[in-house]
Amino acid sequence: MRLNRILLSTALVVVALVIQVSVLARLQLPGAVPDLVLLTVLGLALVYGHVGGALVGFGAGLLADLAPPADHAVGRYALVLCVVGYLAGLAKPDNGRLRSATGPLVVVVSAAIGSTLLYAGVGSLVGDTAARHVGLIGLLFTAALYDLLLAPFTVPLIIAVARRAENDPLGENSPVNKAADVSSGWLSSGTGLSIGNQRGGGLRAKAAKARVARAGRIKGVKRL
Repeated sequence: MRLNRILLSTALVVVALVIQVSVLARLQLPGAVPDLVLLTVLGLALVYGHVGGALVGFGAGLLADLAPPADHAVGRYALVLCVVGYLAGLAKPDNGRLRSATGPLVVVVSAAIGSTLLYAGVGSLVGDTAARHVGLIGLLFTAALYDLLLAPFTVPLIIAVARRAENDPLGENSPVNKAADVSSGWLSSGTGLSIGNQRGGGLRAKAAKARVARAGRIKGVKRL
């Protein structure tokens, strides 16, 4: 990952983790806790792709494992978010732009359910049976519900910030140059706004012909 991606991802994950531990975890909601760290990983994975999503997920999960009041084995949530970040990155569109909000919302619900199942599965392997006492069905429902309600206020903002940090005006394939290419192509597609371009091209052609004719007249005078 590039340095700007590492710095931005670290800042966003730390802010999300602080808000989750200090605010969301103290709301005492029934069932699961709204997972702002998971939503941050999903937003970044939809911009950075599967490799970047896996790396961001692992780092975010490791910070969550070490942050108090964590009461589980270190690396457990890192494994969960690494897998979730990788799978969410596979849903990144080829052109980098989402056509609708349906796709990200499906990713959020799938990630909320999948992360809860994976977390409970890893816990059962290490002897943690807390999910059985709380009720796995209730955890799945509340996790999906809370994350789905929180996603419209967080995921689009994270995606926008990540895309803005990716802009490179000096790059050959930068969004600025692409926007210029798209606008020029749109103007020349027969929308009526191409008249100005065609008029400008006609004026330039007439000016070139006038210069050629004037040069010919000057040469004729010199010969006389």
